[in-house]
Amino acid sequence: MEYNHKEIEARWQQYWRDNKIYKAEIDSARPKFYVLDMFPYPSGAGLHVGHPLGYIASDIFSRYKRLCGFNVLHPMGYDAYGLPAEQYAIQTGQHPEKTTMQNIARYREQLDKIGFCYDWDREVKTCDPKFYKWTQWAFMKMVESYYDTSLEKAMPITELVKHFESCGSEGISAACSEELSFSADEWMAMSAKQKSDTLMNYRIAYLGNTMVNWCPELGTVLANDEVSEGLSVRGGYPVEQKLMYQWCLRVSAYAKRLLDGLDTIDWTDSLKETQRNWIGRSEGAEMHFPISGSDVVLDIFTTRADTVFGVTFMVLAPESEYVAQVTTPDQAEAVKAYLDSIKHKTERERMIDKKVSGVFTGSYAVNPLTGKNIPVYVSDYVLAGYGTGAIMAVPAHDSRDYAFARHFDLPIIPLIEGCDVSEQSFDAKSGRMINSASDELNLNGMEVKDAIAATKKFIEEKGIGRVKVNYRLRDAIFSRQRYWGEPFPVYYKDGIPTLMDESKLPLLLPEVDKYLPTETGEPPLGRAKNWVTEDGHPIELNTMPGFAGSSAYYLRYMDPHNDEALVSKEADEYWRNVDLYIGGTEHATGHLIYSRFWNKFLYDLGYVCESEPFRKLINQGMIQGRSNFVYRIQGTNTFVSHGLKGQYDVTPIHVDVNIVSNDILDIDAFRAWRPEYSDAEFVLEDGKYVCGWAVEKMSKSMFNVVNPDDIVARYGADTLRLYEMFLGPLEQSKPWDTNGIDGVNRFLKKLWGLFYKGGSLLVDDSQPSAEALKSLHKLIKKVTGDIETFSYNTSIAAFMICVNELTSLKCHSRAVLSDLLVILAPFAPHITEELWHSALGNDTTICDAKWPEWDEKHLVESTVNYAVSFNGKARFNIQVAADTPKDEVERLALSNEGAAKWIDGKTIRKVIVVPNKIVNIVVS
Repeated sequence: MEYNHKEIEARWQQYWRDNKIYKAEIDSARPKFYVLDMFPYPSGAGLHVGHPLGYIASDIFSRYKRLCGFNVLHPMGYDAYGLPAEQYAIQTGQHPEKTTMQNIARYREQLDKIGFCYDWDREVKTCDPKFYKWTQWAFMKMVESYYDTSLEKAMPITELVKHFESCGSEGISAACSEELSFSADEWMAMSAKQKSDTLMNYRIAYLGNTMVNWCPELGTVLANDEVSEGLSVRGGYPVEQKLMYQWCLRVSAYAKRLLDGLDTIDWTDSLKETQRNWIGRSEGAEMHFPISGSDVVLDIFTTRADTVFGVTFMVLAPESEYVAQVTTPDQAEAVKAYLDSIKHKTERERMIDKKVSGVFTGSYAVNPLTGKNIPVYVSDYVLAGYGTGAIMAVPAHDSRDYAFARHFDLPIIPLIEGCDVSEQSFDAKSGRMINSASDELNLNGMEVKDAIAATKKFIEEKGIGRVKVNYRLRDAIFSRQRYWGEPFPVYYKDGIPTLMDESKLPLLLPEVDKYLPTETGEPPLGRAKNWVTEDGHPIELNTMPGFAGSSAYYLRYMDPHNDEALVSKEADEYWRNVDLYIGGTEHATGHLIYSRFWNKFLYDLGYVCESEPFRKLINQGMIQGRSNFVYRIQGTNTFVSHGLKGQYDVTPIHVDVNIVSNDILDIDAFRAWRPEYSDAEFVLEDGKYVCGWAVEKMSKSMFNVVNPDDIVARYGADTLRLYEMFLGPLEQSKPWDTNGIDGVNRFLKKLWGLFYKGGSLLVDDSQPSAEALKSLHKLIKKVTGDIETFSYNTSIAAFMICVNELTSLKCHSRAVLSDLLVILAPFAPHITEELWHSALGNDTTICDAKWPEWDEKHLVESTVNYAVSFNGKARFNIQVAADTPKDEVERLALSNEGAAKWIDGKTIRKVIVVPNKIVNIVVS
């Protein structure tokens, strides 16, 4: 009986499906363990070998935890909304749902071939109305809530209305877009529209003006990572900054809790630090700078209140509402020209760009500590999202302020004793203060930290500012001007945004004749016929962004067929949250911030029982492409082998890695690959054409994309799984290199050889030898520890060593081989399931076996190897019983025949025995 991976893998994949081996149910008698993969977007290209890396890792851990007695939930689904499907729809007229479902079917086919232990009964797709009903429902709950800053939780908006009715805005503790002041009488006198606008200032999901990356050609807002150098990543179309009135989520209200929650979860320090930097907590002061000759007051936030004496100008973000308020008529044209010149730059690009640019507004602000007038500029190095969108510039002690001051010839006042600002700013945050005194406040001579405290106290006492904690985290833009997304369950009655009744959910995505904006600039939903309520009120034309569906999908997996709730109380309290989440580092800020926010909001309302969604998170590295090259002699269609290319004038050309094996080109396949190479000639070395190689990103343009289907067809899914884990540590990026895959495949064949030889079964019921038990228990201990630390690559090396040892020992003992299969099952489920049944005679799946425990008694060494040295140089080895006394070890070393020539004619001065290691004999 030979190892036939195609037959074996097809048989057991069908068995697992037919018997629903991976179906997970609530079972209070067993501890739960929830393993989650990050939601894949089903692209038309399908999977390449880099994609399954994290999935294989999570699959191994899921199978391991099940063998350890846990009730494992391991689901899979699809993040089905995305711009690529919509762009394809625009180009072809084909509904994006059709493309998406085709891509999903392709993904599912590929995933099934690799043998993952997913509970496919729990599969979700974000474009399924049964799924996005609950995204719409959660949005509605956010609209109906505000964030109480004193309670630090979301509360019903009706509670806020009650407060307004009795007290107006006085005493309100609520996160808001801007501070409002009104009495109870003024509230009661407001029109319905005014009340709606006022409440919108406090809602967790709210309509507001936000600066966005607007792409006119695509007709939609783009996220920062969808824009590069002022152009859309998809299509390369111009992108500009634009102020839009649209739906947002008040994520910023949860900044403190998002920061504090990081201390309660098991994530890597680097990932936590990334989130901390993104949330960006700063302690400082908010200060008021009045505009000279105007009622306008610029509010700024600073962490360095001590530096106000060194403020020589102010700078506004281009998007700031202050710009229109302070620009004088004679500077209006210059300001407009500047704003037009930088509107294509995203915030990320502005943060990186060190080029100095700006324009004077014509106005002057009054420094509240010195009373001096200072000019107010607009510049793109100031961002609207942090603080107030206005800064006080202290050029002596900030590098970007310094560059701006130099460029515009503005004063630079040093504030720290001994600092030299003749060539650059002095950015240190310690030292003694100078040039920092007025009639009311004197900071001179103080240390910086004392000066900061004194200034904060002064500005609060004088009413020119207040002490404040600020966060960099911004509210999330929640509107997209696209077709392919979740519709908002909102209609407009007399211009007032109104939520639909929950009974109307899900609000289905309507049909449209084109997937482009309307001729009048409305989003594609503006093309839908009768996109109005039963009463004729227009329905919201924007759709939700991609992250809407992926923010709570882990909760829906817990109870995916529940039509009455996102997740039932029973399911939520059993599965609770994700125990292990595996995914890429690219989600460190966006997805993980939004999911944590979404979960905390639902926790506030009592819909979920855990405040944090993901207890442990592992970032897998990336599998890079290993490209191959052929070398064409210039001006010919002749290709020279890698080792000979130095003798010719050649041009390297990427070649399809799928027609290269161990860097040897399949010449016939190359000639058939493209018409222009059909008559290619070759200069060979040793009868072969050897290709060059390089590690690059896996990309179609470099012909280095490896389809896992091809690997599975040739070597089998178990070989693919083992090889991907064998390439290197899970968290590190590493190149794909098929040159080593044969060795992994040979390992599986060698494993097979422990059970079968030809058509004969070798397994027997003999008592295993001490050496075989030692090899097995050494493996159990090693792999158990490695799996818990995700060191899969060293586990596979240990498997290879163990199988080699058992082969040398001719061990066919059922007791040893049974445990060996169970340990290997998470890594190579198909071959182990086959041998578990056919060779060992079990009639239940190996998935329900028990993970074996190692016994230290089998690991105790019965003999010890000593290196015998003379004057520090090792000359030979002796092997003795492990319990041999030191004096006996010394005697055996000296009496060994190998010692004679090193002792002959010399005097033994000393013998040093290091237990269980060496014997050093000193002679002269």
